Amino acid sequence: MTPLARALTRRISSCGPMPLSDYMATCLLDPEHGYYTTRDPMGAAGDFTTAPEISQMFGEVLGLALAQSWADQAAPARFVLAEPGPGRGTLMADMLRAAGRVPGFLAAARLHLVEASPALRAVQAAKLAAFQPHWHTGLSELPEAPLFLVANEFFDALPIRQFVRHHDGWAERQVGLSGGTLAFGLAPPLPLAALAARLADTREGDVVETCAPAEAAVAEIARRIAAHGGAAIFIDYGGWQSLGDTFQALRKHAPCNPLERPGEADLTAHVAFAPLAAAARAAGAAASALIPQGVLLERLGVTERARRLAQQLSGAALENHIAAHRRLTHPQEMGNLFKALAIHPLGAPPPAGFAPDQPKADHAHDA
Repeated sequence: MTPLARALTRRISSCGPMPLSDYMATCLLDPEHGYYTTRDPMGAAGDFTTAPEISQMFGEVLGLALAQSWADQAAPARFVLAEPGPGRGTLMADMLRAAGRVPGFLAAARLHLVEASPALRAVQAAKLAAFQPHWHTGLSELPEAPLFLVANEFFDALPIRQFVRHHDGWAERQVGLSGGTLAFGLAPPLPLAALAARLADTREGDVVETCAPAEAAVAEIARRIAAHGGAAIFIDYGGWQSLGDTFQALRKHAPCNPLERPGEADLTAHVAFAPLAAAARAAGAAASALIPQGVLLERLGVTERARRLAQQLSGAALENHIAAHRRLTHPQEMGNLFKALAIHPLGAPPPAGFAPDQPKADHAHDA
């Protein structure tokens, strides 16, 4: 039993079962034993690998897409360049290297990172020191200014609630105890106004997941973009609408029981993008259509960039480069599993790659 498992067992014994959202938040962010607060979880020595760690091309084309949006909106002289959940800072470093070729972009940018983990803040500080980043614990702390933001695999780690349909009501999944060990259970079913519309597309026994923190985060980002200008690109694995149990745990790059080693495994769930798009529109911004990650990267010129990089490689390095391109874009790898959504001001063009007939960012070949 992990130290956090002992703490959770005592808490449940005293207070009763907790919603899945409370369990997930505690496992990931407990100040003493939380997964993200105590370690750098990424890479071969960690538990998972994200797209920026697979290839520099991912960050390069996204950086150029945001730089193009900045230019399309009259290149504001000062703006907030932000990333929530920036991991090791790899994505932002690659974005800044590529976007730095766009005249005036770096001089206007003020780098702000939203990061709760002290361990990861230290890694980000080392990698991004030249850009003088500012750190925040929440999006509400960002300055009020034009906001250009990217969030990659941020929403999947925000706490979810799960509801199982019972006739015309919903039973919330909880974490309790069985024989002294953590176990899933269900609260008594109740009618829920917030899920009334889902009665039309679900059957008894179906699972629907909600993520209020993700909707609140998008609403805050969209409010700023509607008021001051900017653009945001969200990339995560999931789909348009939630249906089914997607709560999962990963440890040492392999799936594991989410209740087995609390505090020592990454916990995530698929992102439902429809509520995020609705939150953006309700806050006064425009939301793009949802597109696969592979489609977005191809529209942004990732294959042209891959060919240019390949000219400098040979042997195993070239083989790894080709494999990385495939992993990011191929439909049977990350290309279709991961989706992308953009938000932007009403009346402004969406970021490069999000309109079907829109060309890639002007500087894609120059990264």
